[in-house]
Order: sequence, then structure tokens, then C-alpha cells
Amino acid sequence: METRSGLRNRSKITGTSSGIGLAAAVAAARSGWHTVATLRDTGHADALRKAAAAAGVELDIRQLDVTDEASVAAAIDGVIADPGRLDAVVNNAGAGHFGTLENDTVDDVRRVMEANFFGVLNVSKAALPHLRASGGRLITVTSIGGVIGQPFSEAYCAAKFAVEGYMESLAPVAAKLGMSVSVVEPGPIASEFFNNIGIDMEAEIAAAGPYAEAQANLVNGALAQMVNSAQTPAEAAQSVLQALTADRPAFRIQTSDWVCDFTRTKLAGWIA
Repeated sequence: METRSGLRNRSKITGTSSGIGLAAAVAAARSGWHTVATLRDTGHADALRKAAAAAGVELDIRQLDVTDEASVAAAIDGVIADPGRLDAVVNNAGAGHFGTLENDTVDDVRRVMEANFFGVLNVSKAALPHLRASGGRLITVTSIGGVIGQPFSEAYCAAKFAVEGYMESLAPVAAKLGMSVSVVEPGPIASEFFNNIGIDMEAEIAAAGPYAEAQANLVNGALAQMVNSAQTPAEAAQSVLQALTADRPAFRIQTSDWVCDFTRTKLAGWIA
């Protein structure tokens, strides 16, 4: 994808060590974007490098911790230094969390908000002057959990609801200055996301006290069904690519018919 100046459009994608971020980085590079793929620990970039090699594309892999403002500033400055422009940012980095209010600490909730909400704001704020200069695109991967609350995911859903509200409010402001803002809403993804939460689910249930039965029913029932019907990261990444390449990208892009139907159920209830 070439710009009028002859330079390839340059995108920056956060959280690319696995899942949607990895697949989106490869898909963007395959589509012709110069893709800067960032992750908190570049020592965990083996899967990303292998995927890029298998696809026959090159990625510019760099370190970025979205919760560290100095790291964000250094990463954005580095992108701008060579070749001097930024055309799109994809906020994908985040962290899952499973728990409920009585058993969580408030610090638990703060950590989830820091990674999933304030991390998005850190990257977006640093990128906006450069996206304004290029007439670029700000894309954030949220979740069906940012539209419909999920049991035992209060903190995670709260963070995703906050991202959705912030970006929905920012979108018309950015549009006045020639930028587009979009959110991509995936449902369950067959990736390392649930493993990356870093919990022993059996131990969690055993320690859940009065919530143990409800938590076990959720894990063995609805959650298991959702995981079994999950999209692949590559399928969901096509919606990120749509936000990157469409002439006039929609604000809200849902990654599957399942997500559309699930969301429609809630909206129909509001209308009723």
C-alpha cells in the first residue's frame, strides 16, 4: 500500500506476541503495510517471527509496554524518526481477568484498568498528533465484553466498556480533523488469551467461597460453549485489516455473525 509520497503506509500494532495481535500484524504486512509490531517483552517474539516467515513478510518488531508512558513515548518517537510518518495505530495489547467483586481486591481492578484502558489511552494520546498529520486511523481491539457484561469478568468488562465509551466519544472529534477512529469487537478467540490470564481455574473455583457453584457452572457451561465456538485469530484479524484498508471504515466493526447476533439480543432488549 503506497502513499502519494511513495512510502508504504506505516502501521503500529500493540500486543503482537500471540492471538489477534500476531495475526493482524502478519495480515497488515501481507496487505502492503510497513508494520511495526510491538510487544512488552521481545524475548517472546518467536511465534511472531515464525508466523511472519511462514507468510513471507517482514515485520519491524519493537518493545513497548503500554502501561509505561516513557516506553510509549520512546516507541512512538522511534517510529516517527524512520521514515517520519505514522498512518495507523492498532491498540490490541491487554490482559484478561477472571473474578468477582467480593473476592477481588480494588487493586486487582486497578491493574486490569491500567492494562486495558489506560494503556490504550497512553498509546492513543502519544500517536494522535502524528495521525492528525497523516490523516490516519486509530483502531482499538475491544471485545464483546465491552458491549455486554460477562459474569465473573466485571473488571475486564468495565475496562472494555470504558474503552468503547471513550473511543465513541473521541470519534467525531477526530473526524473533524481528518482522522478515523474504529473499534473492533471480537467474541471468543481460539488463542492463548485464556491461558495468558495466568490462573488455575480449579484453584480459583475452590477458593471462590459462596460463589464457587456459580463460577463452576459458568466455566463448565456457557464459557465452555463459547470457547468451543471460537474464531481463529486469523479470522478476527480480517476485521482489523478491514479497519485499516476500507475507504471509510465504520466506527464499530464486529468480527463474526455470532458477535452481531449476541449484541443484537442486548440491543433488542433495550429497544423493548
